[in-house]
Amino acid sequence: MTQLMTLVLMVLAAAFSRLIPHPWNFTAIGAMALFGGAYFPSKKLSLVIPLAALFVSDLVLGLHSTMVFVYVAFAAIVLLGWTLRESKSVVRIGTLSLVTSSLFFLISNFGVWAMEGMYAPTWQGLVNCYVAAIPFFDNQIYGDLFFSALLFGGYEAVKYFAPEMLGASAQK
Repeated sequence: MTQLMTLVLMVLAAAFSRLIPHPWNFTAIGAMALFGGAYFPSKKLSLVIPLAALFVSDLVLGLHSTMVFVYVAFAAIVLLGWTLRESKSVVRIGTLSLVTSSLFFLISNFGVWAMEGMYAPTWQGLVNCYVAAIPFFDNQIYGDLFFSALLFGGYEAVKYFAPEMLGASAQK
């Protein structure tokens, strides 16, 4: 197996987490975007492969009016992952996981306010939308932290314990 195939399989497994029963917002998509940005060998692949995996899972779950906001947030999180390319640490990954949760919360709920018609198109309506979403935010944080630890830690464990799975290019 190659490094690229290992990364693709990890991202697909993370996207699959959306399709199995889970607590609200406790999924791997934020961690998947951060991980993809940090590890894929090219920046183009780091955007395309996680976005494609997200889209495939959306095809199963259903398309919705706020998708553009979700994908913008997701792409921004991949860009955050780029900052981890040269230097990864538990503290940096944990901190960026929290930033990931916050960024996704802000952008996706802005999309709900702007597109769903559930809230008045006013400043107060936007505030109400964010306040209504707070009960779901803790699971977002827990999911991003858990799945970031799983993805980043899992990949580093493979590099350490089974580098032959990644091929010669990753055995630095």
